[in-house]
Formats: sequence, structure tokens, C-alpha cells
Amino acid sequence: MSTPGRGRTTLITTPTFARHSPDPWTLLADGGAGPVRPYEDRALPHDELLRRIAGADALVAGMDPVTAEVMDAAPRLKVIAKHGVGTDTIDLAAARDRGIPVVCAPGSNARAVAEFTFGLVLDATRRISASHTAVVEGGWPKLFGPELHGRTIGVVGFGRIGRLVAGYASAFGMRVLAHDPYVPGDAVTEADAEPVTLDALLAHADVVTLHLPPTGEPLLNAARLAAMKPGAILVNAARGGLVDDAALAAALHSGHLAAAALDAFAVEPLPDGHVLRTAPRLTLTSHMAACTPEANRAMGLMVAEDILRVLAGESPHHAAR
Repeated sequence: MSTPGRGRTTLITTPTFARHSPDPWTLLADGGAGPVRPYEDRALPHDELLRRIAGADALVAGMDPVTAEVMDAAPRLKVIAKHGVGTDTIDLAAARDRGIPVVCAPGSNARAVAEFTFGLVLDATRRISASHTAVVEGGWPKLFGPELHGRTIGVVGFGRIGRLVAGYASAFGMRVLAHDPYVPGDAVTEADAEPVTLDALLAHADVVTLHLPPTGEPLLNAARLAAMKPGAILVNAARGGLVDDAALAAALHSGHLAAAALDAFAVEPLPDGHVLRTAPRLTLTSHMAACTPEANRAMGLMVAEDILRVLAGESPHHAAR
């Protein structure tokens, strides 16, 4: 790979880039694409992004939106990198129209998210965090929850993460149902799962876990939540917009769902007074499923390498589709 030339600037909006390894930062600096991060502890505010982006040749973004307005304020911008996997926060059509490649880090956090997801499954079934809270408050409850062996898990979205979760579930002795319209049925079967329709999965799964990109409207709306097996558990460590928050809260209050665990929300951080804050038997975490040192290093290196490739006039390895 040729050197992109000195004097290039990479604007970094996310505080998590290179947090657990200096390697991604060093790679950009040594490659002549000097990294600049205005804030170490928070994302770059949108109005400040619009001001600073004018001097950037590359942009590394987290969950903050990268809109056409941002791109139009960046006459030097040659590449946009998502420090993560999902590029739904980036206007890909606007980037294509302006000839700006968008890169991401597919697979870099798959194991981290899958392990965290299964941790949420265990927490929701055995009420681990609920017991912790009660003990801290002076209680000593004996909270019962079902064993996973012999139960059925429904994995919605059978990509890298979904397949890993399915493998963990199989190791616990669970039957695995999978729904993914983009994965052939024989590929699902080869992974020791049963391909089914979404309706069949919701009707029969004791645990439902989501591993999809955003779908526009909630995939699990009030009707689909009502169609879930009574007493089932819902886990979502993918995207918050996949679930109708108000309908989920109602399903928990009514007892139709036994529990839920969420790591992603339509609006983040979760606002004060949000309907989910008062829902019973619900575990809430702060969109941290991908937060492992291993994933952080891999993610940073993948996007840094592709930034340098694009700035050097070469094609990136991991272009967003």
C-alpha cells in the first residue's frame, strides 16, 4: 500500500476509537492521516462537527448521524468510516452521490456482541441483575427462573452474530429456530438450526433474540409482540428501532412476556421518563454489547487500514453496501 501523503487529517467523533489499544491511532498517525479527536469522553456535538469537518480528509464516526449536510460541509472529505458494523447512521446514498466511499468493520465485534447477548439471555431467565439490586437494597430474595436446557430459542437474523448465539444456545441444550429471509434454508440447517417463518418462530420460541439492521418501522410491533408465546423472553442487542417500546412495556406489565433485556434503543441515551424505565422484569444496558478490548482493537484497525487505502487511491477492503 502506498503512503497517502503527509498533512492529511482524520477527524474522530467517537470516544471509543482506540480506547483499549493504541494500534489504530498509531496506524493513522504513521500513515500520514493524523488523527484528531476533540473529546475523549463524549461524542462530538453535531454543530461542532459541522465546523470541524471542513478541515478533514477522513471521518471516523460512531453512533452520530453523518448526513448530507455534514458531507456538504466537508470539501476535503475523501472517506467516511463507521467505527462499528451497522452503517444506518450514515446517509449512504448521499455519500455515493458525492463520490465518498464509506467503510466499516464487519465481523469485528461479532463474538463480543454474541457473548453479551447470551449474557442477557441468562440474566433475563435467571433474574441475576434483579437479585443484585435487591441484595444491595437490603433484601435477600430467592428469585426463580427457568433452565435453558430443553427450551427453544428463536434467532431473528442469522448472520455472524446470530450464528454464534445459536451455537451458544445449542451448547446449553436448547432447540434453535432461525429466521432470516436472506440466508438459504440449507445454510441454516447446516448450522444445526431450523429455518422457520417469523410467525412460527414467535409462536414457538421461549426466548427470542434479534440480530438485524434497522427495518424502518418496528419489526416487533404490538401485534407481533402479542403473537409471541405467552411467558416468552425477548432480547435485543441489535438496534432499538426493531421493537415498539410502548408495546413491549405493555406486554411486560400485562405479564404476556416473562421478561426482556435490551442493549439498544431508538433514542440514546434513554430519555428521562421513558416508558421502558418503569417496565417490570426488564434489564436495560447502555448499548455496550460490543465493548470488549479485543473488538475495540479489531474494529479500529479495520477502519484505519481502509482509511489509509482510500487516501492512497486504493480500494477499501470493507466498503459499506
